[in-house]
Amino acid sequence: MTKILLSVHVLAAIIAIGPVTVAASMFPATARRALGPAGTDRDLAVLRSLYRICRVYATLGVVVPVFGLATASSLGVLGDAWLIVSIALTAAAAAVLIAVVLPRQARLAAPEPDRHALVGLAMVTGTFNLLWAVVTVLMIVRPGSTTGV
Repeated sequence: MTKILLSVHVLAAIIAIGPVTVAASMFPATARRALGPAGTDRDLAVLRSLYRICRVYATLGVVVPVFGLATASSLGVLGDAWLIVSIALTAAAAAVLIAVVLPRQARLAAPEPDRHALVGLAMVTGTFNLLWAVVTVLMIVRPGSTTGV
């Protein structure tokens, strides 16, 4: 059962978190282009599509920690420091996405865009992506792992 839980956890991370990180990274530059003087209707359509991708895949991303916790429980590692740090960083990444990235994207993708929402969005998005990168490394390296790495 552990292998199934781990497989679903990893697949969900790839399928759900991957698109959010890529689309969120593309969003600030696309917003600058779309809302700039040379912006076109196509640029606005791309901007709104990137926002929709982030919103939908962020919702699907809930599966990742659910199956991650189930996997950790079946492995008996719920109290391990690396996992507790990973959980905290995952919560921080989710908070950044939900509280900052998605609301700013919504304001920029609105029919009357709020251009002030673009200030610092690339930095916040980079922070979100960095948090996920650290979680990924912790999941692979796992201090105290028995894999011999």
